[in-house]
Amino acid sequence: MSANLWGNLVWVGLGGASGAMLRYLVVALASQPGFAFPLGTLIVNTVGSLLIGLLAGYLLHSDASHGRLFFQTGLLGAFTTFSAFSLDTLVLWQQGFWRLALANVLISVFLCLLAVAIGFAASSHFTD
Repeated sequence: MSANLWGNLVWVGLGGASGAMLRYLVVALASQPGFAFPLGTLIVNTVGSLLIGLLAGYLLHSDASHGRLFFQTGLLGAFTTFSAFSLDTLVLWQQGFWRLALANVLISVFLCLLAVAIGFAASSHFTD
């Protein structure tokens, strides 16, 4: 592997570690005993979608390859938790909470698509 690839892996790894820790913190703070709905994951996916939309729109006009690797691939890639969303939904379904599982899918998809569109549109305020 080339030295550039190793350097890129470091940027992604540092961002990924930061994103994973941040995700854990948000989910832990949003958890409420006795409340089955995965609110923390919903918050993470919505905020992450907004931020990745902002960043993608901003980086469209930028040559910030290390910023893209650290923030978009690493930090936000580890912060947004679609796999956790999928597992949360499956667990709700398996536990008989099919209405909550369906609500989680519909609310998450709607809010995340809306958030990424808003973020992308708002990024035009950061470009020349």
